Amino acid sequence: MADRYSDPDMGSWNAKIMAEFRAGHGKVGGVFADVPLLLLTTVGARSGRESTTPLGYLPDGDRRIVFATNGGQARNPAWYHNLLAQPRVRVEVGTGTQIEEYVCTATVLTGAERDALWNEQESRAPVFAEYKSKTDRLIPVIALA
Repeated sequence: MADRYSDPDMGSWNAKIMAEFRAGHGKVGGVFADVPLLLLTTVGARSGRESTTPLGYLPDGDRRIVFATNGGQARNPAWYHNLLAQPRVRVEVGTGTQIEEYVCTATVLTGAERDALWNEQESRAPVFAEYKSKTDRLIPVIALA
């Protein structure tokens, strides 16, 4: 099974979500209607090209927390590998009336901090328990600040 970042249909799906996100100043419908959503732009670890991915996030004070679930697949998503190589990333967050865009640093969280934020996200979005059950890898938790 192709992962979502190499699947041409997923690229088209992501493009539609990003277009709706930008047109709606961060608001989208469908499965993401009630999910805090951001657009994460990373620089390709090999290609050097920018790539943008829509991601659900968990607000945490001045930080936004994202999760490299890759839908529970056996390997981490491409965007995660990109931010490991280049942790300076661009984030777009909608307020409902405008898009706020900023550059920040991505930091992979570990230990108790990682576990607490994962558990919080899992309690808010039970699908995260499903992602965890599908894979043997520890799903990375990343702070954007």
